[in-house]
Amino acid sequence: MSGLSVLAALKAFDATVRAGSMSAAARHLGLRQPTLSAHIARLERHYGVELFFRRGRRLELTPIGLELSECTRRAFRAEEDAIALLGAVKSQTAGRLRICAVGPYNVLPMIRTFRAQRPLVSIAVALGDSRWIVESILDFRGDLGVLVHAATDPDLHCVPFRRQPLVIFAAASHPLAQQARLRFEALQDQAFVMRETGSTTRRVFEQALRERGLSVNVSVEMGSREAVREAVAQGLGLGVVADGAYVPDPRLVKLPIIDFDVATHAHVICRAERRRVPLIAEFLRVVERLRQASA
Repeated sequence: MSGLSVLAALKAFDATVRAGSMSAAARHLGLRQPTLSAHIARLERHYGVELFFRRGRRLELTPIGLELSECTRRAFRAEEDAIALLGAVKSQTAGRLRICAVGPYNVLPMIRTFRAQRPLVSIAVALGDSRWIVESILDFRGDLGVLVHAATDPDLHCVPFRRQPLVIFAAASHPLAQQARLRFEALQDQAFVMRETGSTTRRVFEQALRERGLSVNVSVEMGSREAVREAVAQGLGLGVVADGAYVPDPRLVKLPIIDFDVATHAHVICRAERRRVPLIAEFLRVVERLRQASA
């Protein structure tokens, strides 16, 4: 196979992995499906490998196919970045950013400020936990991530955004909601509604409890802040959330705990080698300006 035919076959393979089927990949590349299938078959035949297990209409990557997909994803994402760089220099207007965030509260001010400068840039936001965000950025499924702890992976560029004090809140009918002043020890053995185990807010709060020698009862686990808030309002336990993510509600009360000074720290991440891609770099400059304004 010539270099150009190998490149065409690798693009066909990569598109199939991304799209999930050869028919969808062919449409994406503007090819007929038999042509795309032939590219992949020629690649397998030339190198004596099997890239997909073909189970009827369903494709499943073989071990070597999985390894190759990691290589092609990096290579062709770099190609897309190069094209985006040239396009940004040419137009200085349009483009697309994919942002992964743990919730809307930190990322929305960033997007609002960014779009004031770049109103034609398309932004897609996906929400998930911190582990998923890190994996998505490393796997090129997202351009930027907003999470509530520092990322230490050497392949990531991580910048701080702001400190987020945690608050404890309760249903207005809860006995602790009637107190004018509370100490942290008042939480001993209280029932709590918590996020799932991977939540950074939960991890930081439970670390603070351990440092004080306290324990609480996790009565219910919920999959989102909004679900935690509603469960607390329904009297299922106390809740903990970053102060900026607390939504006032007549059914809820922040507890006045005088010796509770625990916080998470919001950070923004991207792949280290992509931090100078124009739209990513500009978004990071917006983050820095917002950080300095809130300092």
